[in-house]
Parts: sequence; structure tokens; C-alpha cells
Amino acid sequence: MTYVFMDQNAGNFRVTTMGRVLKVSRSGFYRWRERQQQPSLPQEERRYMDEVVKEAFERKKSRYGAPRLTLELADSGHQHDRKTVANSLRRQGLRAKAAKRFKATTNSSHNLPVAPNLLKQDFTATAPNQKYVGDITYLWTDEGWLYLATIIDLYSHMVVGWAISERMTAQLVCDALKMALWRRGMPTGMIVHSDRGSRQYCSAAYQALLAKHGLICSMSGKGNCYDNGVPRTLHRSGVPWEMRVGPSESGCRTWFQTTLSCCG
Repeated sequence: MTYVFMDQNAGNFRVTTMGRVLKVSRSGFYRWRERQQQPSLPQEERRYMDEVVKEAFERKKSRYGAPRLTLELADSGHQHDRKTVANSLRRQGLRAKAAKRFKATTNSSHNLPVAPNLLKQDFTATAPNQKYVGDITYLWTDEGWLYLATIIDLYSHMVVGWAISERMTAQLVCDALKMALWRRGMPTGMIVHSDRGSRQYCSAAYQALLAKHGLICSMSGKGNCYDNGVPRTLHRSGVPWEMRVGPSESGCRTWFQTTLSCCG
């Protein structure tokens, strides 16, 4: 308390005079003051921790909360428990952006022409290139939404064509079908089934592509998800969960390129 009093009154009295009256040395007072100006070890550790957490938080574009930041920091050699990371975020006023986890890929409320359901939930084929089914799914990445369109041959249930894009357009489904046709030697006369609620499959561009190659269009019944169950099963179980909740966009593209391209 003596040094505190001296520090508070240093502007009013000489340090030497106060030291003589209070019976403390002038040098002792200055050593005490110097120690007060230096942060303690816990303070230094906390400051360093905050810098590391903030850097990782900004690197992930403010989308990672404490659980995922804890794993991210561990991967880079910073071992901290979840509570410590959460406290650092709270001290700095950092809050992760809420990521929307659902994107509608079908909507039957459109006036585009639809085709009859020729499959009628018969997802079998006796030879390759008899029946194809297509669908669109969505993937959330660190850099935003990506959309994946796939084409599956019902004979092998293998992906024979796919396309990925930041936008859910008619070009996306056309590119997936073009890949399938190119990889299979431009077959003709087969049924190509899809959802009626996806405007992309009802688009003029996609329908023109089917007609150009002599393909027969089939679409699910309104509001019946089981009419196109095969690709939806793939999208739920064939795409790993870790690929759906936060990889980079380039990471998604690489994964699909190396994994799906070897199928079919």
C-alpha cells in the first residue's frame, strides 16, 4: 500500500521526500513501479492466446465457433481445450456467423412442362445405358454454397456424370448429363429420370439436350420423393459428412474429381 500511495501522489510530492517519510527506499519504489508496468505471465499467455484464436477465426471467415476452432488450432499445433477457446472468443467479442444448413433444390411451383413418370420406382436395369437418374444436392463450404448434380446408371448404380457449381442453373444439370454421355460413348434411346420440382431439369436447355441425343425424359410424380430415391440415397450416404460442413471450395472440387471420376 505504501508504494501505491507514493505512485498516486508522485505528481504532488517528491519521491525522495515520500520515501524518507514513509521509510522506504527510492530505488525500491522504482523497482515496484517497473514490475507493475510489465504484464504477468498469465496476462502474456492470454494475450498470445487471443491473437492465435483471432487469427484462426478470421482465417475461417468468422464461420467457426469454439468446437471447430479448437480442432483447427490443434491441427496447427496449438493444443487448447474448448472452454479456453470459448473464453478467448468471448473476451474479444467474436461470434461465429450462423450457417444456414438447408437449401431447397426442388420446387414444383413452376409453369414449365413436365414429363410423365416412366420409371414408376423401378430402379433396375438389365444392361448399361438403359436408365439414368439425375438429381441435385447442396454442400456448405467455408467459401459458400456449392451445388452438385449427378447422373447415375441404374444398371451399376454408379455415378457416370457429375458437375459442380456455385449456382444451381440449367447449365449445371446439362454439364452432368454431357459428361455421362461422353464417358459412355454417346448412347441413345435410354430413359433419363429426374425430379419434376427442379426447374433445371424442366428447362428448355436441358430438354433440348435430351432431344438432341435421342433420350427419353422421365420425371417424378409431384411431391413424391421416393420416385427419385437412388440419387438421394447417394447424396445422403455417398458424400462424406465432413465434405458437407465446411471444407474449402477447392477441396470439394478435388474430392469429387478424384472420387466420382473413378466411378462408372
